[in-house]
Amino acid sequence: MLKNVVAVLMDGVHPFELGVVCEVFGLDRSDEGLPVYDFAVASAEGPVLRTHAGFTLRTEHGLERLEEADLIAVPAAESRGDRGYPPALLAALRRAVDRGARVLSVCSGVFVLGAAGLLDGRRCAAHWRHAEELARAFPLALVEPDVLYVDEGPVITSAGTAAGIDACLHIIRKEHGPHIANRIARRMVVPPHRDGGQAQFVERAVSPERADSVAGVLGWMEQHLDEEQTVEQLAARALMSPRTFARRFQQETGTTPYRWLLRQRVLLAQELLEASDETVDAIAGRVGFGTGAGLRHHFLRTLGTTPNAYRRAFRGPAAALPGAS
Repeated sequence: MLKNVVAVLMDGVHPFELGVVCEVFGLDRSDEGLPVYDFAVASAEGPVLRTHAGFTLRTEHGLERLEEADLIAVPAAESRGDRGYPPALLAALRRAVDRGARVLSVCSGVFVLGAAGLLDGRRCAAHWRHAEELARAFPLALVEPDVLYVDEGPVITSAGTAAGIDACLHIIRKEHGPHIANRIARRMVVPPHRDGGQAQFVERAVSPERADSVAGVLGWMEQHLDEEQTVEQLAARALMSPRTFARRFQQETGTTPYRWLLRQRVLLAQELLEASDETVDAIAGRVGFGTGAGLRHHFLRTLGTTPNAYRRAFRGPAAALPGAS
């Protein structure tokens, strides 16, 4: 169980990326019944650090604080080039993974994990502007430039700035289920889950007036998950041809209408499995999969587990209901 979280900083740390970790794991929300972590900020290079924004930070902890952490977050910092990273930090990260702790990088913090050898043979995410550089620097890493974050066992990597929020909420979702992740996201006024990848953020020639052309349809789709939705029907609602709609949808969400719809249905099913006593068949009908068999099929493909196993994991064995397999 995740209890002890540390953000480890280097000189030139980016304040926003640090703030993401502090916001998700460092605030006491016990008055709302939300989890509280033993959170600390530690320095890899002395008690006073310069930030990327020009002001300084003072920390109370050094690298010794990493030895008891369940999760170590490495926010982005200025590029090191030939200077490299503190050897003691890299060794501490390797020890943490060896003893079963998790490490999380936010944006260019992934280069620190690469320098520690933690990306070798692993899939990893990087900001689309840094993906080629990361692949050149660490040829054994399996860089995925189009995704928002990657969870590879003990190593979690996230792409640019806001993708750090996605990765942190993903960790919360794994630890405590979608209900808690959704509540924390609501407090932060951010979506609990963003579908698609960085394809929607990479610079390309898209007319500004068309940037929200499918936004209204997305809202309608989310409110009508239990109904049949075809590209032809959605295109008509958007006043586009099916071909144009499919292209615009891919441009603006980073995924296809079919995949986006499947993911939203699975997300709603997760919430209902955790928060209600409805059977799998009933939930399947509510989320648009029709039958329990349809829900089980898509649940297994998307999450790698069955609805009943998911319900047991988040609500205990007593929550298993007849017909919920």
